[in-house]
Amino acid sequence: MTIFKLFLQQCIRSKEVWISLLLITLLGIISIIIGNKHLERQQDAIAEVNAYQEQHFDRQVALHNEDLGLLLYYAKFAYINTLNPLAGLSIGQSDVNPTVKRITIKTFEAQKYDTDLVNPMNLQSGNLDLSFVIIYLFPLLVIVLSFNVLSEETETGTWRLVTIQARSKLGFIISKLLIRLVLLYIVLVFLFFIAKLVLNLTLNSDFIWMLGLSMLYILFWFTLTFFIITFKKSSGFNALLFLSVWLVLIILLPAGINAYVSSKYPVPEALSTTIAQRDGYHTKWDTDKLTTIEKFYKHYPQFKKHGYPTDGFNWLWYYAMQQMGDDDSKNEQEALKEKIKLREQTSIQIASVIPNMHLQLVFNRLSGTSMSQQMDYLEATDAFHERLRLFFYPKIFKKQNADTVDWSQFTPEYHKTTSNISPIQSVIPIIIALIFMILISIPMTRRL
Repeated sequence: MTIFKLFLQQCIRSKEVWISLLLITLLGIISIIIGNKHLERQQDAIAEVNAYQEQHFDRQVALHNEDLGLLLYYAKFAYINTLNPLAGLSIGQSDVNPTVKRITIKTFEAQKYDTDLVNPMNLQSGNLDLSFVIIYLFPLLVIVLSFNVLSEETETGTWRLVTIQARSKLGFIISKLLIRLVLLYIVLVFLFFIAKLVLNLTLNSDFIWMLGLSMLYILFWFTLTFFIITFKKSSGFNALLFLSVWLVLIILLPAGINAYVSSKYPVPEALSTTIAQRDGYHTKWDTDKLTTIEKFYKHYPQFKKHGYPTDGFNWLWYYAMQQMGDDDSKNEQEALKEKIKLREQTSIQIASVIPNMHLQLVFNRLSGTSMSQQMDYLEATDAFHERLRLFFYPKIFKKQNADTVDWSQFTPEYHKTTSNISPIQSVIPIIIALIFMILISIPMTRRL
């Protein structure tokens, strides 16, 4: 215990250590503030749409009371992706995809991927959230604090003295690493405490699990550090090797895997879906109206009782055209959806052997900001859109007035995002990586 105390005093006396800890703490606090600003923007958007929707319907009814089909050409209905406060820690897909979708009953595929107007330069650089600080910057701090734990003793000539006086050379090295591990854990817990206060987080299982996974991830980097320093190389060599490992794990591997997944599962359907949807709708202007209405009735046979009006413009034919935009692009839609799911599954499988990628994917899923959860939201929005169609089509086709509809029932609806990952699934890959590093380090301890 005495030598452990001496190591702690030696470590905290170093200005480099204090500067490093202060810098990572400052960056962590900044990332939490950025995450909070992101959540505030989303919450403001939700508050605005709640206040706006009722006024929006009142205005449309006043303008188009006698033409419900025209009213519903303009009327928009809000469907909101429930905001998880943990998204302030791991922003994920939520910086690209909006939390609120306001849709009409027209062709859904043309509205499906609409996003907010955002500066593309901001999207390219991305947001600095706490998950970025933990996954990218904490390993750098581990390197800065630990690369010369053993080489410094050798280069200053004190290692021989240590080998004589210390009860265990291995215990000596582990004690020095443990001091640094404890210091980083203190900073990490402090940042999560600040995040809880700033983001108003609850101490639920997802929050605790995110903290626990972060601690295991930092421990993984210390086991990697221990393995490298047992080679007993110089401080310069250790620093270069550490940075090379960091570069490969954090930058090169994720970029390479992203390129591999993109090339293995290309998505030309993204363009072909758009073309098919537009052709499916726009070409119907020059197609026989009877043919369009017959196709519409194949999709909705319950509406056949409204007949086949083909003279002049009518809303039955117009919304039948809109429906064809979705129907004619259905095959491309399904292919695109399948490709995106395959990309997600392949990424998860590969990431299971790369701790930093695995941790990022788990953080996103715990925060409700993963790609799969975004796809779930889009599918739920599709179902919401279909309910609107089935409610309004009969009223439009019967040429009812807008004031026959109880518009107060159309308040913004919410989609509940669920985290579909178990604690065991999230922790096993990191535990395996830890055990692997420990096992390959055991033979190297003989060098000490």
